[in-house]
Amino acid sequence: MPKKQILIIGGGAAGFFLAANIPFSKKFSVTILEKSHSPLQKVKISGGGRCNVTHACFDPNDLIQFYPRGEKELRSIFHKFQPADTMQWFEDKGVSLKIEDDNRVFPISNSSQTIIDVLENEVKKNKVEVCFSTGVNTIKKENGIFIIETQNKEYIADFLIISSGSSPKMWETIKKLGHTIINPLPSLFTFNIKNKKLNNLMGISFENVEISIPKIKLEEQGAVLITHWGISGPAVLRLSAWGAIDLAQEKYTFDCFINWIATDDVLALEKLMDCKNSHPKKMVFNYNPFQLTSRFWHFILEENDISNTLTFADISKEKLLKINQSLTKMKLEVKGKSTFKDEFVTCGGVDLKEIDFRSMQSKIHPNLFFAGEVLNIDAITGGFNFQACWSESFVISEFLKHSLP
Repeated sequence: MPKKQILIIGGGAAGFFLAANIPFSKKFSVTILEKSHSPLQKVKISGGGRCNVTHACFDPNDLIQFYPRGEKELRSIFHKFQPADTMQWFEDKGVSLKIEDDNRVFPISNSSQTIIDVLENEVKKNKVEVCFSTGVNTIKKENGIFIIETQNKEYIADFLIISSGSSPKMWETIKKLGHTIINPLPSLFTFNIKNKKLNNLMGISFENVEISIPKIKLEEQGAVLITHWGISGPAVLRLSAWGAIDLAQEKYTFDCFINWIATDDVLALEKLMDCKNSHPKKMVFNYNPFQLTSRFWHFILEENDISNTLTFADISKEKLLKINQSLTKMKLEVKGKSTFKDEFVTCGGVDLKEIDFRSMQSKIHPNLFFAGEVLNIDAITGGFNFQACWSESFVISEFLKHSLP
């Protein structure tokens, strides 16, 4: 009986994890086609070069809440393979992991190379052939067999797994196989704000602010960082992820409102009035009741034309109302976006309605599977995108192990 051929397109996290979980057999062969000259490039740069392997969220029902797209579909996947399983898998291979204060999981080595080495070693152990600098030109299916044309060779596959990441060329190829591709759009990005005074405060961070975009009826609460181009931080990134499609339709031009002190405006005003009554002789510039940095407090006062010689006794209620407005509902005009560090994540990809999530198999073509960013699944930062890759690939590997002789 001739060997069964398993072909994986894409040598990233999903592709390598899949190959690492298919044990060697003389009855079938596994090949990875990778268009670049080296594998696992996103793994290498993840987490600032430390590799944020996963996130310490061990309840699938909680875990799916971090995925703007794919939440419903991933529930069953995470019941089969979730972060605790990921951590156990790597630790069984000799990788010591740590959970940081924010629940992100990293190798104790603080080096992504540790994760890369393990995946490469497991793939080598399973006698997987890895072909670098091998981009796919076309995919055809004839008599139940996949024919994959590259620039210099033709490959035949009984089972084809596409884990090509966010590749426009591959999405076009997948379209020709009859699959629907949801238009890809940036999912994690920061907000560009052309406000010179605000931009001059770059580096100031807030542990907890409330930020909303009324136009698309979204709001978030969390940390925000002022940058030289606008604002960033977890709260901003979550808004960008959940609002990715709507914000693209707005051409990334919209108004957002920030409550810098995450305090009800009535309570904030009461605090300002209390300062006026209790500390009438104090200079407003030198005293603020909200534990803000001096630089930011001065920015708020300057925005409202408050003199640096004014005392609380001298300040009018009208001015206090304006200060309160700036603190609890500052309007910022966003005009554009910037990619968040190197963590370029897109929404869009293969339509999830066309995937059987019991096996990650195509509903259109038997023995065609998808994993990773090629799918219309994305998450916020924190190891969640990698976890989707690990889980999807594990499910495929289990299906293949039971399907092969």
